[in-house]
Amino acid sequence: MNEIQVKIKTFLSKFFGNHDLQKDEDIFALGFVNSMFAMQLVLFVEQEFQIVIENEDLEFENFRTINSITNLVERKTAVIIHI
Repeated sequence: MNEIQVKIKTFLSKFFGNHDLQKDEDIFALGFVNSMFAMQLVLFVEQEFQIVIENEDLEFENFRTINSITNLVERKTAVIIHI
């Protein structure tokens, strides 16, 4: 796991109890996500990685797994670096 994945997994683990969440596991399919948690997740990603999640980023596919969240962060930080 890279540093981004570790930070995301650490955050998610606080909410998933004893479940050892894998990088490709669908957190929505596992039933751990409600609307309040989804908001917390978005805020965590914005604050932890200093990015802005735009309305067009708010799709389930961007937040479904550790890998998909990592990809979103990498895309958003790549845009910041290239500006």
